[in-house]
Amino acid sequence: MIGNRFVCFAALLLCGPCLASPVVLSRNGAYVAVESYAPNIVRITIATDYGMAAAPPGYGFVGAADPHALTHTEGSDGDDFRTSALRLHVASQPLPGSPSPGERYFAPALPPVALEVRNTRGEAVLDMTGWQMAPHIVNGEHTFQIGAGFTAPPDEHFYGLGQNQRGILDLRGRTIDCKHFYDEPHGETVCIPFMVSSRGYGIVWDNPSDTHVYPGVNGRTLWQSEVGERVSFFVILGGNVDALYAGYARLTGRTPLPPKAAFGLIQSKARYASQEEILDVAHTYRRKGYPLDIMVTDWFYWTRMGQLDIDPAQFPDPDAMNRDLHALGIRSMISVWPRFERDSRYFNELDAQGFFLKDRDGRTQDGLPFRADRAGALIDATNSRALEWFFTHVRDNILSHGFDYLWLDETEPDLVPDGFFFKIGSGDRYHNVFPLLYVDGMSRRIRGYRPDRRVLILARAAYLGSQRTGAIFWSSDIDPSWEALRRQIPTGLNMTASGIAYWGNDIGGWQPLPQTSSATHPPLIDPSDARDVVGHDDDYPELFTRWFEYGTFLPTLRVHGERKHTEIWAYGRQAEAILARYDRLRYQLIPYIYSLARHTYESGAPFMRALWMDFPGDPRVADIGNE
Repeated sequence: MIGNRFVCFAALLLCGPCLASPVVLSRNGAYVAVESYAPNIVRITIATDYGMAAAPPGYGFVGAADPHALTHTEGSDGDDFRTSALRLHVASQPLPGSPSPGERYFAPALPPVALEVRNTRGEAVLDMTGWQMAPHIVNGEHTFQIGAGFTAPPDEHFYGLGQNQRGILDLRGRTIDCKHFYDEPHGETVCIPFMVSSRGYGIVWDNPSDTHVYPGVNGRTLWQSEVGERVSFFVILGGNVDALYAGYARLTGRTPLPPKAAFGLIQSKARYASQEEILDVAHTYRRKGYPLDIMVTDWFYWTRMGQLDIDPAQFPDPDAMNRDLHALGIRSMISVWPRFERDSRYFNELDAQGFFLKDRDGRTQDGLPFRADRAGALIDATNSRALEWFFTHVRDNILSHGFDYLWLDETEPDLVPDGFFFKIGSGDRYHNVFPLLYVDGMSRRIRGYRPDRRVLILARAAYLGSQRTGAIFWSSDIDPSWEALRRQIPTGLNMTASGIAYWGNDIGGWQPLPQTSSATHPPLIDPSDARDVVGHDDDYPELFTRWFEYGTFLPTLRVHGERKHTEIWAYGRQAEAILARYDRLRYQLIPYIYSLARHTYESGAPFMRALWMDFPGDPRVADIGNE
């Protein structure tokens, strides 16, 4: 206690009054907690329980509260909180009177809470008009659907919220189901509940359950989360867009510089079936003089899912393979899956220790009943002991053979956790947090294993703070179609607007090629000498070439797909000449890209940017999602 008083006394001398952190206000049965994390960042929490309102934020946050940045005054109209960058007003609320006949049936049961955030120019940028806590039962748990509504002027535009592949940039007027969902028909969705407004603020929503966001619908923006006992969110203000991302990095962590190899060409296929095939591709790149940095070994190099081994029939000497790749100046990446078949050698050991996702009766969940994933239990990455076991065996059984980088696949996780249970709680309550805990936990352990090397992980899903893990992200198993390619552009721009700087996609699409062509014009690139790969999909060489040209200017450039061959010489001579030229162009750009990456590390701002970021006052660019 004496130490705390001394700290407050010192703060009083240097900075002014020492406020409790958070400051908790009472509003007729509702509690509103306010605390500052920087002059331009304020956290607001609302609950009917004092302890819930005063509790710290949830998963993803690494920033510390800064109570000395905040001053608090009380007035007849409510409470004012000020920093050098913002003013927050929490309105007073009259005591409730006798309800009218209509209010007896339709009035909200919660005590009303209203608040407003203004910038240094005195302009109102955010106006919360109401909040929600509706009791219901989810996965056997008595909880609430929680939410909050904000005024949305007609000229406000919205961006971010992770990866949504419906081909839109401005989210205004849309319904965004913010959850990780591999099976979304347009392409996998990834939830990062950070949304940036054209009015100079960002909201970071502190709830990892399935969340629906309705930006600018009927004049308001509504957030609703399926499971929770409080409304908790951060507001970040900024004089420019980059200040918002600096604030986000302060809250959730900086984006580290990846190894230089991450900026070059990454060659992958579903899948290279042998050590010989991988080395043949690598040597062909070098013989042709085409730049290449990373060769990828994808799935089913193992003898059984969950064995965490390397099949000696396919890969008789992985150590020698990696030595050969390194001698060519090429790094290696290998895919690791977090699933274990019942007949795999470790299943019983892990099951006995409770290291898998469980059903409500405490039994290990093996596969899913509603789609093709019929086998395999999920390692519970929310359990630190389980993750330590997993990393140790990946390190000893796989990385020790000389592989440089890990590809952590199925990070959503692919076994949808709704209705099941992690160690930390129900999969419904923590639906979106698995990729952060999994990738971050593996990243920290890799840093300890190889402290003199930068971490690089390829991952498929993300959450608040995932940018700090050293991971690069891709848009999952998309179709090899012109439609999918068109949608990738706004998809990536909103993903980077969500604070994820390193995003890319499977160049050419992942899914198998159709057997016939849907081309509406004669192909511009001759497919006749690529029949072995494209069959009768006549315009695929052109599609792949256009896709590679686009990918040359993405943060990461990775060729992948479920095709017989995926290398840049596999689509005919005309395509090869163009692809080789763009491959070399990519390497000419690396010094420039690397300097942009350094700026992202220092500032938090993404370097793949939609036009609205750099021309915020121009309404004509608000919804340009194709450049």
